[in-house]
Amino acid sequence: MRSLLVYLWASPYTLLGLSVGGVGLMFGGRVRCRSGVVQFCEGPTKRLLHRLRDGQFVLAITLGHVVLGQTEAALDVSHEHELVHVRQYERWGPFFGPAYLLASLWLWFRGRDPYRDNPFEREAYDADPPC
Repeated sequence: MRSLLVYLWASPYTLLGLSVGGVGLMFGGRVRCRSGVVQFCEGPTKRLLHRLRDGQFVLAITLGHVVLGQTEAALDVSHEHELVHVRQYERWGPFFGPAYLLASLWLWFRGRDPYRDNPFEREAYDADPPC
C-alpha cells in the first residue's frame, strides 16, 4: 500500500516524464525499466537534454519515477545519483519542483552555485560522488 501511495504522490512529475519520454520513443528514442524507474534515452530525449543550460554535460534528469538520459551509458553512470532524486520526489511529491527551484533561487541570490550548492543535488552527490 505504501508503494502505491508513494507512486501517486510523485505522479504529477512521473506523468510529465512519461509524456516527454513517450514522444521521444515515438521518434527513435529507447526505453527500459530499472529499479522501479522508467528510463528514456536517445533520439529526441537526448536532443532535449542538449538544449538545457550546459546540456552537453547533463547525463540525465529525473521527473518522478522517470529518468530522461542522453544514452544508455549515461543512464548507467548516473543511476545511483538519479535514484536519490526519485526518492526525493517520493518524499516531496508535487512540492519537489517548487522546493528545488526556490533553493536554487535562494542560492543564486546569495552568490552561490544554484546547482552544485542545491541541497537536493548535494544529497544526490553525497550518495554517489562523481568520479
